Amino acid sequence: MPDFAWILKMAFRDFRKNISRLMLFVSSIVVGIAALVAISSFGDNLTADIDNQAKELLGADLVLENNKPIGEQPIDSMATQMASEVNFASMVAFPETGASRLTQVRALEGDFPFYGFLETIPASGDQNFRAGGKKALVEKILMAQFNAEVGDYIKVGNVEFEIVGELQGVPGQTGITATVAPAVYIPMDYLEETGLVQYGSRVEYNRYFQFAAGSDVESLIEPFEDEWEIERIDADTVEDRKRSTGRSFENLSNFLSLVAFIALLLGCVGVASAVNVFVKEKLASVAVLRCLGVSSRDVLLIYLFEILVMGLFGALLGSILGTLLQFILPAVFDEFLPVEVTVGISWISIGFGIITGLFVSVLFALLPLLKVRNVSPMATLRPETADSTILRDPYRWAVVVGVILFIWGFSFYLLKSLPLAIGFTGFVIFAFGILWGVGQLIMWAVRKFLPISLRYTIRQALANLYRPNNQTISLIATIGLGTAMISTLFFLQNQLLEEARFADKEDQPNLLMFDIQTPQLEAVKEKVTSRGLRIIQEVPIVTMQLNEINGIDKRENEELPDEENYSRWMYNREYRVTYRDTLIETETLVEGELIPVGARGDSIFVSLSTSFAEGNNLKIGDEIEFNVQGRPIKTYIGSFRNVKFNQVSTNFIVLFPNGVLEQAPKFHVIITRTKNDRESAAIQSEVVREFPNISVINLGVIVETLEDILSKISFVIQFMAFFSIATGILVLISSLIISKYQRMRESILLRTLGASSGIVKKINTLEYFFLGSLASLSGILLSFIATWLLSLFVFEMSFRPAWTEALILYLGITGLTIILGWLNGRKIINQPPMEILRGNG
Repeated sequence: MPDFAWILKMAFRDFRKNISRLMLFVSSIVVGIAALVAISSFGDNLTADIDNQAKELLGADLVLENNKPIGEQPIDSMATQMASEVNFASMVAFPETGASRLTQVRALEGDFPFYGFLETIPASGDQNFRAGGKKALVEKILMAQFNAEVGDYIKVGNVEFEIVGELQGVPGQTGITATVAPAVYIPMDYLEETGLVQYGSRVEYNRYFQFAAGSDVESLIEPFEDEWEIERIDADTVEDRKRSTGRSFENLSNFLSLVAFIALLLGCVGVASAVNVFVKEKLASVAVLRCLGVSSRDVLLIYLFEILVMGLFGALLGSILGTLLQFILPAVFDEFLPVEVTVGISWISIGFGIITGLFVSVLFALLPLLKVRNVSPMATLRPETADSTILRDPYRWAVVVGVILFIWGFSFYLLKSLPLAIGFTGFVIFAFGILWGVGQLIMWAVRKFLPISLRYTIRQALANLYRPNNQTISLIATIGLGTAMISTLFFLQNQLLEEARFADKEDQPNLLMFDIQTPQLEAVKEKVTSRGLRIIQEVPIVTMQLNEINGIDKRENEELPDEENYSRWMYNREYRVTYRDTLIETETLVEGELIPVGARGDSIFVSLSTSFAEGNNLKIGDEIEFNVQGRPIKTYIGSFRNVKFNQVSTNFIVLFPNGVLEQAPKFHVIITRTKNDRESAAIQSEVVREFPNISVINLGVIVETLEDILSKISFVIQFMAFFSIATGILVLISSLIISKYQRMRESILLRTLGASSGIVKKINTLEYFFLGSLASLSGILLSFIATWLLSLFVFEMSFRPAWTEALILYLGITGLTIILGWLNGRKIINQPPMEILRGNG
C-alpha cells in the first residue's frame, strides 16, 4: 500500500517550488472550460425561457395554416378569441422616392398576438394601426433601408397606407427572419383592394385561436386532426412550437459547445506539452527518489497529485469565468433568438465544467507523466530521458485510447448521433494528425538537411526547432488548429459571396420578374425589350400538389412503418413546375431520358432533380400522381437531372414534357439583365407601378442581403472561434515561458562566447518567426483543404483560394508570435550574462 501521507507531503513540497510552472498548464484549459460553461449555462437559461415564454413564441394557443382560405371549423365555437392573417411575398413602394422592394405583406384581422405584443416605435403605433383606416406597420430594417419615417406613406399593390409605427419586434420572430423578409402589416379590410392576391401568388392563410385559461389544447384538437390532414391544414400548438424551437436551439447550443470543445482540446494539447517539459526537468529528481527506494508508482502519484490540484483550480477558475461570460452571450446571439433570455447561475453547468476540466487535465497529463515510471536509479550516474517511445508502453497506449473515447463520448453527448460523433472524432484525429505530421516532418527536414552554408543566426534559429524542450509540435497543433477554424470561416464566407456575386458577371442575369399573369405577359415583355434589354428566359409555371406515390396516398403513408413510408413533406408541399423537352445550361441528365408525350403510348414521363429523388428514395419508373388544380395527372419518373440550384436560372425540382400542362392555369417568369443599378431601378419602378401584383427581384439586393446574413452568422462563429485563438495564444505564451529557462542557458552560453545582444535578438526573432510561420501556414493549409472539401461536397461550387485573407492571417499570427517571443526574452537579451547567472544561482 502506498503511504499517502508521505506522497501528499512530497507533492506539497514540490508544488511550492513549481507553482508558477504548473499555473501555466492550468491557463491552457481555463478558456476552453469557460466557453463550455458559458454555452451550457446559456443553453439551460434559454431552454427555461422558451418554456416560460412559449405562448409568446406562438402568440396564440393554436394556429391553423394552409395555402388556401380556411373555412369555418368546428373548433371555432370553442375559442374565446380568434384572429386571421394572410401573408405573402409582394413588392411595396415608397411613393415619395419611387423606390421599391420585395417584402412579406401580412394582412391582419383581429387582436393577434393574444400573448406578447407587436413592439413599435412610437409605442402607440400598434394601437393606432388597429384603430382602423389605411395604416401600416413597417419593419425597422425596411424603414432604415429607404430612410422612411413614421408618417410617410407606403404603397402596397393599388393602395397607399400611412406608416403609423416602426416595427421593432414580433413574437417568435428573429432578427435573421427580418433581414431575409422584412414585414409590412396592413389591415385585412384592404387586402382585396390591393389587388395582390391572384393566381400563382404564394399565399399562406393563418387563423389564430385563444382558448379559456387552463384548456388542454392537445385534447381539444385531437378529434379534428384526421380531417385537417386530408385538407392539408397544419395545426401548430404552443407545445409544438416549444418543441420545434427548443430542438432548433438545442442544436445551436450543441454546435457552439462543439466549437468550445475544440478550444478545450487545444488547451489539452497545451497541458500535455507543459507537463512533458515539466517531466523532462524532473527526471534527475525522479532518479534520486528511485535511488532512495521510492517506487515508480509512488513517484507517479506525487506528480499526479500536483496535476489534480492544479486541474481542479483551473476547472474552478474556468467555470467562474464561464458563468460571468454568459452575461454577454444574449447580446452576441440577439439576432438569432426568438425570446428574451434571462441569465443566471446554472449549478449543473458549473458542476459539468469542473468535472470536465479535472478529467481532461488528468487524462492529457498522463500521456507524458507516465514516462516517470521508466526512470531507473542509474539515471543519477548515466543521464537518460526515460523510455519515451509510446509503442513500447501499453499504459500510454491505453491513455491514447482513453483520449479518443473521451472525444467520441463527449461529441456523442452533444450531437446525439452516432455517425456525427464518429465524423467529428475522425475530423479531430485527422486535423491533429495532419498538424502533428507537419511538425514532425519539418523537424526531421531541418535536422537532416539544414545547410551549413546558411548564416549563423538563421541556422541557429532553425536548429532551435528540434532541440530539447522545443515546442514546435504543440504550437503547430494548437495555433494551427485555431488558425484553421477561423480561416476556414473566412474562406468559406468568401466562397459563398463570390458565388452569389453573379450579378457582376456580364453573361449572367440580374433581374427576375415573377407572378406575371398570362394577360400581362406581352405588355411586360414589351417594357423589357423597349429598353433594349434581352429576355434571357421566359418560363411558364404551374402549381400543383402530390396525391400518390406508387399508389400510396397521404393517409396510407402515415400508417406505414417509418422505414417504409415517404416523407410527409412530399405530400404537404406545393410544387411549382414548368414544361419543356430540352435541358438548359444549369441541368445535366444523369440517368434515364427525357421522353415527350406519346413516346410510349399515353404515359407521361417527368424528370426529377437528383437531390430530390435521392433524398426521398425515388427510382426511375416510380409512379407519381399530381393534383393540378383539382385534376389528377398520373406520371412516371423518366429521368434524373443534376440541377445547379445555386446558379441564377429557372431551376425546377420537377420538369414536365411539352403537351401536358399548356392549358393549365399558370403564371410566368421573365429573366433579363440590366446594365447597371439605375436601369434596374427604373424598369422595376415602371413594372411595379403598372402591375402591382408582379414581384421583381434585383439580384444585387439579394447579394447585399446575403452579405448581411453572412456577416451576422460570421460574427457568432468568429466569437466562438476566438476561444480557440485565445487558447492557442495562451498555449503559445505558456510554451514560450516553459522553454524560457532552456533558452536562457543557450543565450548565456552564446553571450559568454562573445555573441552580442543583437545576435541573440536576431536568433530569437528568427526562431519565433519560423514558429509563427509554421503554425499559421499549417492552419491555413488545413483550412484550404477543409474549404475545398466543403465547396465540393456540401455547397457544390468551385473552389477559389482566398489568398488575400490567407496572407492577412499569416502576417497577423506570425507577428503575434514574434511579439510574444520578444516580450518573453527581453530580460535575457538585455542583461549581462553574469547578472543572469547570479540571479539563477
